Amino acid sequence: MKILLINGSPHEKGCTYTALDEISRTLRQEGVETELLWLGVKPIAGCIACMRCKKTGRCFIDDAVNETIEKLPEYDGIIVGSPVYYAGPSGQLTAFLDRLFYAGSGFAGKLGAAVVSCRRGGASAAFDRLNKYFTINCMPVVSSQYWNQVHGFTPADVKKDGEGLQTMRTLARYTAWLLKCIEAGKNQGISLPAAEPRISTNFID
Repeated sequence: MKILLINGSPHEKGCTYTALDEISRTLRQEGVETELLWLGVKPIAGCIACMRCKKTGRCFIDDAVNETIEKLPEYDGIIVGSPVYYAGPSGQLTAFLDRLFYAGSGFAGKLGAAVVSCRRGGASAAFDRLNKYFTINCMPVVSSQYWNQVHGFTPADVKKDGEGLQTMRTLARYTAWLLKCIEAGKNQGISLPAAEPRISTNFID
């Protein structure tokens, strides 16, 4: 069992990392392998709607998005972390996720969770935005004892947010529990629901 954690902050070891690290350590204690992907500080292009990925299964823009698409079969879930900018996730992260989820495939049945870090406000709006990627792709969304957020201006501040860090640990434990439940179901012959042919309704005569 393996979870991909995506750090969408430009700070490699900042507040978002501190939250994700709490999750990662707890997951490993529960016997779940983790891999952390930091998007870095270089610009990430947004989707240009060229639609080439529908033919190739890869994004036309060859960067970390394609590297992640190639490794998707390894992961049983994805946890996305972001700082809060103007009550939303970082633009770099949403550009990455727009292209990953549009060009990639095989997300159905993988677990999904979002984590946000803010100094003071805007966390719930950013949290809501990130969860949209999971709920449009048949991914079970893992919950916790509170909305998945930590507060602080620095990593040291976040480490003082006892409730926030506990929320991260609870999220990790429920992620591990669900992974084990899914594995047990597979061992009993329970597979993913059969997918119907996709219907797209554009409301145009």
